[in-house]
Amino acid sequence: MNSIQCKFRKNMGHCISLADYQELWTKYNQNAKPADLSDPNDIINMCPKQLGHGYERWIELRDISLLIIDAEFYDDLIIDSTSEENFIGCLEFGFHLLGCWNATDSGKNFFLGSGIYKDSKVEVLGNKRLLKVDIHLESPELLNSFITSDIPISPITLQRVIEPSEEPYRQISLTTPEMRVALEQIINCPFTGLTKKIYLESKCLELIALKIEQLTNLEKNYTKAIVLKRDDIARVHYAKEILTQNLDSPPSLLELARKVGLNDYKLKLGFRQVLGTTAFGYLQQQRMEKARKLLLESKMSVKQIARTVGYANQSRFAAAFRKQFGMNPKSYDLLIKA
Repeated sequence: MNSIQCKFRKNMGHCISLADYQELWTKYNQNAKPADLSDPNDIINMCPKQLGHGYERWIELRDISLLIIDAEFYDDLIIDSTSEENFIGCLEFGFHLLGCWNATDSGKNFFLGSGIYKDSKVEVLGNKRLLKVDIHLESPELLNSFITSDIPISPITLQRVIEPSEEPYRQISLTTPEMRVALEQIINCPFTGLTKKIYLESKCLELIALKIEQLTNLEKNYTKAIVLKRDDIARVHYAKEILTQNLDSPPSLLELARKVGLNDYKLKLGFRQVLGTTAFGYLQQQRMEKARKLLLESKMSVKQIARTVGYANQSRFAAAFRKQFGMNPKSYDLLIKA
């Protein structure tokens, strides 16, 4: 019996580190084979016998990693990763049909935005079947591709997905009957090969759409209950001034909220209602406008301007400039010099 097995048996029914948990699965599935012989990116990992029985099935689609878990653990289990900060770069939409995972009850779904998660623990109940589907978006680009100038981005909470933020966002709601239909179709997908890929991708997008609609409705109900007072509006304008004065090194949303004396949600709502955009959106607008003026002056290189408005990465600066003005900063620079 190896050291991980001994450690697990010693802590049976209690706690195992995330690293040990992952290593157990990896070693137990060293010779894992594709679930679909026509698709090498469809892998089933069997649950280590020390933990219980069942499987995890990973299916790679276009910009989507689909995970289906159908397992039952012998004992209650806590998977602990509090010893380190975990940066989650993907966006996760999770849907529960049975069982409990990560404090999400059976019949509920969750959304996790990208960011740094601290003091993370996952709790799994023993002797109960866990059946869930997770959809991981590798980046917001898939969602971004649906957004055009004539389609408003909603809800505000989704802004933290579309536009990067330091503070990760989590939200839990009930899984609707419409979601359950799509989930069961994913789990019981009758196709293989290319047909399976197209079918599963369409079902993942359907579930994401249903979750976004759920977030939109929740936001509408919450927003109706909030009326901004004159003092709140003044604090939003104060926040706007702070961002304008610190384009190269702006405070995080939580820091900005503390500075102006509002909670972060009311500040986000205030930016949307008063200025018609998010705090991050306003910051981007001001950064790009300053960059445009600096290009007009023609005294600095594009790289210097990027750093001046807070971009260490010149390609990210160019992408933001192109999004606002429809051309690269170098092209704009050549145009005004012509």
